[in-house]
Order: sequence, then C-alpha cells, then structure tokens
Amino acid sequence: MRSWTRSAAETEAQGARFARARPRNADLFAAIYLSGDLGAGKTTWTRGFLAACGVTAVVRSPTYTLLELYDLGTVHALHLDLYRLQDESELEALGLRDWAQSGYLWLIEWPDRAAGRLPAPDLRVTLTASMQGHEITVAAATVLGEEWLARAQA
Repeated sequence: MRSWTRSAAETEAQGARFARARPRNADLFAAIYLSGDLGAGKTTWTRGFLAACGVTAVVRSPTYTLLELYDLGTVHALHLDLYRLQDESELEALGLRDWAQSGYLWLIEWPDRAAGRLPAPDLRVTLTASMQGHEITVAAATVLGEEWLARAQA
C-alpha cells in the first residue's frame, strides 16, 4: 500500500488507521518496522497509532532511552528507537526478551540497526520525506501482516 501525506496530522491519521485495523487477539505478538531517514515521520506515524489505541500521554521518540512501554489494556505496546544504537549487543541490557511474547506489539524505528536481534516484522512501514509531503509504503511480511494490511485498506 502506498500513500502520500502532506502534514503531520495526515501522517498521524494513517498510523491511527493501522491501529484501528490491528489484530485484537491478546494472545498475539506483532511487530512493525518503521524505516526512513531522520524527519521522515516515523515517530509521527507511531504517535497516531498509539493515540488511536488510547494512549493519552505525550508520545515522543525514545531516542535516548531507546524504548517506551505503553499499556493498551489487553496488550502492551513497546516503542523502540534504535537510531543511537552503536552495536546490536546493546539490546541485551534492555531485557527485550521479556517482551517478545504474546500480548505485546512492537513498533520499531531504525530496525536495520539491530535486525539480527529483533523479531521478524509483520508490517514494514517505509516513510520518505520530500518537498511534496511524505510517501508512506506499508508492506506485509507475514500472514498476520497480510490480514492487517487488508483490514487497513478496507
């Protein structure tokens, strides 16, 4: 799926669209990879996603803390920003294995920084900024991702 947004509000709305289409099974584990250059809209998309899930706290990129955990009621969302990661081994200290289980949804910015130590994505969201706005491409990488993408496009 490819779309264009011309404002932060439109980018957030697209993230919200995917939140509303997300699988509701609490026994599920899901991961979304968010890729793009600095300023492409990864955190903005995530902010819209989390707001549509009921998060009322300010959602910022966890650039320095590397992660933020949000309670969505039936599941927990883990927002990771791996931009400052120097080496994949740094992930071990975060205890991510504790959250790689049913009932968790991971939103991972800069996944290429630690691809060998992350769960496989269900959805890949690629954001590209230009003078005309942001191009957002969403691709499914699993059967779960295909179902999710189909619901978001309906």
